Amino acid sequence: MSALRSENGCPWDKEQTRESLKPFLIEETYEVLEALDEDDPEKIKEELGDLLFQIVFHCQVARERGEFDIDDVIKKISDKMIARHPHVFGGEKFETSEEVLRQWEERKREEGKLKESVLEGIPKELPSLLRAQRLQAKAAKVGFDWKRVEDVMEKLDEELKEFGAALKSKSQKEIEDELGDVFFVLVNVSRFVGVNPENALRKTISKFISRFRYIEMKAADAGKNLSDMTMEEMDVLWDEAKKQ
Repeated sequence: MSALRSENGCPWDKEQTRESLKPFLIEETYEVLEALDEDDPEKIKEELGDLLFQIVFHCQVARERGEFDIDDVIKKISDKMIARHPHVFGGEKFETSEEVLRQWEERKREEGKLKESVLEGIPKELPSLLRAQRLQAKAAKVGFDWKRVEDVMEKLDEELKEFGAALKSKSQKEIEDELGDVFFVLVNVSRFVGVNPENALRKTISKFISRFRYIEMKAADAGKNLSDMTMEEMDVLWDEAKKQ
C-alpha cells in the first residue's frame, strides 16, 4: 500500500481520500456477506482479502496524515477485546452468554461509550432492516418489548389493516407511513423467531434472481422474449425453477 501511494506509485491510488474510499468499503463488505451466504471458502477468502485491503488503505491514508497506522489499529482492538473479556484474560467467571453481554455493556459504560439514550450507538448508515433490528433489541433490553411472538403477530395484523385503509385513502404519505410500520413490525417478528431480517431478505433476493434467470434462459431456449410471454407462461417456468 505504501508503494501504491508513493511518488512512483499508481496514479489512481494516490488520488484516493477517505471520502472517495467510502463506497468501496461498503461494497467490499457486502461482497463478503454474499460469499458467506454462498458458503464458498475460496470466495470467502478472496472477499475477506479485498475487505482487508480497504482497511489497510485507510490505515495508509491515516499514516500519511501522521494519525495512526495498521499496528495502532490492531493494538487498539486487541486491548479492547482483552478488557471486555475478563472471563478469558482475567479472573472473572461468566457461565452464560447473557452474563457476558451484561458485563460487555458495563465495560462500555466504564469506557464512556454509553450515552444518554439506550438507542444511541447504532450507526445511521446501517441498512434500515438491520438498524431497526438493533434498535428494537436495545429497547427490549430495558423491558420495552412484547412477551410472546403471538402478540407481535397481532400487531402485524393491526398494521396490515391500517395499511389497507391507507391504500383506500390513496394518500401517498399515509401509504408510506403505514408500509413503514408494517416493515418495522416484521423486523420484530424476525427478532422473536431468531432470524436476521437483513440476511433473510438478502437470501430471498438471491433466490429471486436465480429463479428469474431460469425463466430468462428457458424463454431464450424457446426463442421467446419475456415481454411477449404471458404471466401464466412465466409462472409455469417459475414453478419449474422452484422444483429445481
